[in-house]
Amino acid sequence: MPPPEPMPGYGTLLRRGYGSLAEAARGCGDCGWELARRTWAENAHLGWAEVLLCGLCALGWTALRCACSRSIFRPFGEWCNLQPKDAAKMPESAWKLLFYTLSWSYGTYLLFFTDYPFFHDPPSVFYGWKQGMEVPTDIAVAYLLQGSFYGHSIYATAYMDTWRKDSVVMLLHHVVTLTLIASSYAFRYHNVGILVLFLHDISDVQLEFTKLNVYFKHRGGVYHRLNDIISNVGCLTFSVSWFWFRLYWFPLKVLYATCYSSLQSVPNIPFYFFFNALLLILTLMNIYWFLYIVLFVAKVLMGQMQEVNDVREYDVEDAGKSARARKREAGIQLPKALKEGLHLRNGLVKDKRL
Repeated sequence: MPPPEPMPGYGTLLRRGYGSLAEAARGCGDCGWELARRTWAENAHLGWAEVLLCGLCALGWTALRCACSRSIFRPFGEWCNLQPKDAAKMPESAWKLLFYTLSWSYGTYLLFFTDYPFFHDPPSVFYGWKQGMEVPTDIAVAYLLQGSFYGHSIYATAYMDTWRKDSVVMLLHHVVTLTLIASSYAFRYHNVGILVLFLHDISDVQLEFTKLNVYFKHRGGVYHRLNDIISNVGCLTFSVSWFWFRLYWFPLKVLYATCYSSLQSVPNIPFYFFFNALLLILTLMNIYWFLYIVLFVAKVLMGQMQEVNDVREYDVEDAGKSARARKREAGIQLPKALKEGLHLRNGLVKDKRL
């Protein structure tokens, strides 16, 4: 096996990545739907039994989330006497924190506690690639869990989660991710898929943990300083990890491997443009969200926000849909004050006549 290749800089990535894409485009004389159809028929290996199993697991995640929200998360929020708005949102974050912690821990195990060298030597994801090669069981399990969860997440974002201004982008993200998971499994690019999932899950763990501390800092009618401190620290570490994992390591490890190293290992690698286009879309969405994160941190530093009220404060909920989503998620009645025409702002009930 060749020695690990040093991780390149942004300049090397742009130069070699663009050069490889341009050269591959010039050499593709018959690119089109017919070539795509033929390439899919010859290289894709995804059985209906695997698709059905993934779909059943997606339904299982949805049922498990509803059961956890009804039996664990919502009763715990009521026991802690959270504010109504926070109590309605808490089950969503608790569920996501539970899954992303488990998935990121499993990804960490695969990359750092097994013989897979993908993190330290990203080009190795394509060493020994063969058409229809067998997927190791431990990686296949990770793919089943992640693929079914993102299938569930498409439904959950539309019908279970609190609706936000970036929810449409979130839906697009889930569709792109599920497409990447399914197609990378079918074409046996599972090694690079594990690296992509690992680099993205850590930010979701920090995001949901920080949001939970935001919800718990005002409970039982008492301000809890510890949760406030944790949420502020979590906001900072979340911002740093987003840049480090998604905008530094992800391009230099994953995009470099898929755009440049893949052609060095497999000169006629199937669906080269398709996979790199999806990964570039994922990169653009990461940049899109990072701009919001920078704006949020700037507001805090400039004193425009006295405290971290929500790590995604830039997301303004649509009142009508969010109320319905919270009602479906938590299975509770709307607050009596809301029915009587009062407004809930920052968890405080204010009469319209005041």
